[in-house]
Amino acid sequence: MYRLLIVDDEDIITDSLYEVFHRLIPEKLDVCKAYSAKEALQWMSRTRIDIVLTDISMPGMNGLELSDEIQAFWPRCKVIFLTGFSEFDYAYKAIQMPKVRYLLKTEGYDKVTATVQEVIQEIEHENQMSKMLEQSREQLYALEQMAQGDYIRHLLQESLNLEETRLIDEFRKMNIGLNPELPVLLVIGHLCYPDGTTYIEKSSLLTNARMIWNSYLSEKTRHIGILDKQGDPLWLLQPSESVDEKFYNHLVRYLEGTLELIQETCLQSLGLPIAFTISGTPCAWNAMNRQYERLRQLQLMKIDGDGMTIILTDRGEQLEDSIEQLQRKEEWQISSKAEMLAAFLEAGKADKFGEIFEELSKSMLQVNSPVKRTIEVYYSIALVLLSYINRSGLCREIHDYSKLMRLDEHSSMKEAVYYLKQVSDQLFQVKSSEKKENTSSVIGNICEYINEHLSEDLSLVRLAEINYFNPSYLSRFFKQECGVNLSEFIDNCRVRRAKELLKEDDLKVREVAALVGYEAAHSFTRFFKKATGMTPQEYRDALTQT
Repeated sequence: MYRLLIVDDEDIITDSLYEVFHRLIPEKLDVCKAYSAKEALQWMSRTRIDIVLTDISMPGMNGLELSDEIQAFWPRCKVIFLTGFSEFDYAYKAIQMPKVRYLLKTEGYDKVTATVQEVIQEIEHENQMSKMLEQSREQLYALEQMAQGDYIRHLLQESLNLEETRLIDEFRKMNIGLNPELPVLLVIGHLCYPDGTTYIEKSSLLTNARMIWNSYLSEKTRHIGILDKQGDPLWLLQPSESVDEKFYNHLVRYLEGTLELIQETCLQSLGLPIAFTISGTPCAWNAMNRQYERLRQLQLMKIDGDGMTIILTDRGEQLEDSIEQLQRKEEWQISSKAEMLAAFLEAGKADKFGEIFEELSKSMLQVNSPVKRTIEVYYSIALVLLSYINRSGLCREIHDYSKLMRLDEHSSMKEAVYYLKQVSDQLFQVKSSEKKENTSSVIGNICEYINEHLSEDLSLVRLAEINYFNPSYLSRFFKQECGVNLSEFIDNCRVRRAKELLKEDDLKVREVAALVGYEAAHSFTRFFKKATGMTPQEYRDALTQT
């Protein structure tokens, strides 16, 4: 999804353009508006903006000055200037600037919408060209990246003992473009491969996804990517040396917004959903392993593996689970695997839980397995299940869990293992049902908020902030669950509420407009007539005649 920001100090122009674009391609274009350059910059600091449609001559900061600020925030953003005949000097300067277009205000809505659609096509074409260029670059650097990947994995294991002077020398020798004297941001990606994808196909998809990453993030950042021990891509990232100092404070927001674009491109060009978990703040190199484990844990707890593309940011708060480390060694001990089972159960990840469970089950059923170890494995799994049942208050939902801590009541170890499997299957069935209820609850809360705040800011960005989603995910999530675009739902609520208010004779049309979120009565009238076929006054008159 692309984001368009309309900026003009004349309310009637801003509102009119907003109404036009709001309904143009809602599934592809999220529209925001601002009545000054200052308000536009606030949008820039909150979320990624792809296209800015702005008046070239405004009080305080004009469109040309605003364009310079835009490039500092989002260098890929395209600018379209709206000019008047009397603003030739401004327009002439605009013509000289890269990545901008200009239109006369007298050219009409059709010309403006056509230009915006051309810019969208241009952005999509650039994305494809970037991908092709990266393919050739990837081949040149493949061997070097393999060596760098091995080195970074080594650093992850020994991060507590790193010496800065040693890193400087080794980074130079390995041609690693990161600065060992500056902190680093970590990003873990999780690719949701389609069922039945072969190893070769997965490798190709991963390579293409990494090229897409490079094409979007090379302009403002320097980074290196590897595959971690779980087979997920891990990136280490710092701001580029060429960026302004103020970009450092904007880095995480920039990264969140750009990752949305990477997700969209991966989904559209590769059919590959990808989720990201990122550091909320940069960390020192000797704290890299600890930060990596936190991100791993956050990803495990929050990403459902259902193909949805979300972005999780570690803001430093306490994680909800009690696992301190999920993988301390390559050869896990029983206690570590039990912790993994507990984590996967808590997160509702049945497939991952099943993999660990099957591995432990095989060890229990081996003929030569030591008796004490077999008993320990059984009770470790049983305790995970019993603890979850008690903590979640599921005693009534789970049938016959009384034998969990009574191994001697099972006729054989094979029967005991089968019993554990039955109980765990019941738990995941309950969690699946709860997830559906939670989804309904989230959607219900969003719908309730919209109906209760129709007169306030209901932009996709604002609703995403309130519900702790990223905007693109919220848009897809709502459409998937409700079958309509979020903007459609908001419009329907506004029409329904407006009809109710118009029944009250003591309210003027402009007051009704304000109550349903329209600052200008003419914009409300145009919206209402498009939705109902009548102006607000015609609708009110029709009510009095019946």
